[in-house]
Amino acid sequence: MAKKKLGLEDLGGFVFSTNDDFDENDLVENNDEEFIEPRDQELEAHFSNKGRGGKTVTIIKGFQGPEEDLVALGKMLKKKCGVGGSTKNGEIIIQGDDREKIMQILEKEGYNVKRVGG
Repeated sequence: MAKKKLGLEDLGGFVFSTNDDFDENDLVENNDEEFIEPRDQELEAHFSNKGRGGKTVTIIKGFQGPEEDLVALGKMLKKKCGVGGSTKNGEIIIQGDDREKIMQILEKEGYNVKRVGG
């Protein structure tokens, strides 16, 4: 069996340094993305069935902002459409071809939405 490589997270948050000027706050990534108003965002509504066993999905791309806001927007869209989906890699994936309905919902929320593809 191969041994698993240990990463920094496996050390329980401990960081060792011989540098006298070391500041642990420099290691913390700043994930506080600035809030961008919905009217200032350009979202794209895509239709796809590739790589999904022929099942159709609507993909929303172009969201700018914190991951939590993206997840909340995806959850709201899934609830209003009454379907499943997920949020991955900065995209919202909604099951089915509901582009028109999703575009109307996003426009009511103040987003600029463009239909992309067939």
